Amino acid sequence: MAQRVAVIEGEDASPEAVRPTVALIDALGLEPGIEWVYPPVGQLGIEQYGSTFPAQAREQIDSCETTLFGSTSGPSALALLHLRWGRETYANVRPARWWPGCRSPLARPEGIDFVIVRENLEDLYLGCEGEVEELAPLGLMSTTARKPVADLGPGRFAIKVITEAGSERVIRFAFELARRRRAAGHRGRVTCSSKYNMLPRTDGLFRETAERLAADYPEIELQCFIVDDFARRMVAEPEELDVVVLPNLYGDILSDLAAGLVGGLGLAASGCYGDDAAYFESAHGSAPDIAGRNIINPTATLLSAAMMLEHLGHAESAKRLVRALEAVYAEGKHLTPDQGGAASSTEFCEAVARRLES
Repeated sequence: MAQRVAVIEGEDASPEAVRPTVALIDALGLEPGIEWVYPPVGQLGIEQYGSTFPAQAREQIDSCETTLFGSTSGPSALALLHLRWGRETYANVRPARWWPGCRSPLARPEGIDFVIVRENLEDLYLGCEGEVEELAPLGLMSTTARKPVADLGPGRFAIKVITEAGSERVIRFAFELARRRRAAGHRGRVTCSSKYNMLPRTDGLFRETAERLAADYPEIELQCFIVDDFARRMVAEPEELDVVVLPNLYGDILSDLAAGLVGGLGLAASGCYGDDAAYFESAHGSAPDIAGRNIINPTATLLSAAMMLEHLGHAESAKRLVRALEAVYAEGKHLTPDQGGAASSTEFCEAVARRLES
């Protein structure tokens, strides 16, 4: 039977990358094939049911084996919240790999091939904010300013939450990934980073959890760095990295830095994994400034789709798609403007299709 995959195209320029990606996957001749399901999300949901995320859309998504998500600028956001928090996809995996033809700003990007595993549900992304004066009844003291937090004056606060369970599951995911990568010839190293010197109880817990779990993976090397030092190391010696695990906020920021090292967000693939669900999306935004111009780089969406294919058990087809992408970049004749070329999105995908056929 065909594998059912929900497709949410997103907004602005995003559909211009998602639609040719679906066509290229169809051209792979998968067995079993994929049945594409288009839940009524965003504008389509409003037109059909008066809601950007009606119950019918949720039911369709949950009935599929996985989801290919474009990029949203708002109307599809509720579907994204469901895929992330509703289905507890706690590990956001963002690879950073350079290959010839990618427009890296580094003089020597050769050897960059690492993966950031970002905790996807906790930290400041819980969205718990308020007015500083609301903290007065708690009598919270600042350990640095040495005064009650409420006495700092009018302002606002945000709550950072790092839990034992949330840290353990994402860090164990990172160790398991490092174990699989080691079997495939990679270094077999996990790098854990957070601001544990200034935040010993929250970020410190994240580091302590990594150090505790390392005992279960004696063949995997663990190294820990304060996050600002780690940011420097990412730029100075990215070829030394293998699997990096980070709390949510640092992972979000530094995975964009990682994309910049290899050639930009147009190359930034992403997969979000939980115990019972997964979805795949490019890490870049919906690019409203280039919507309708047919120049968005589909590479990030195609690489995310390759991650999806591997998740669905089509590892060889995923490799075939990646090899076709690499060949187009190596040739350099049909690259999109963000990579220094003049090709349209359509011309780029046609070049990939030709490589798939050869």
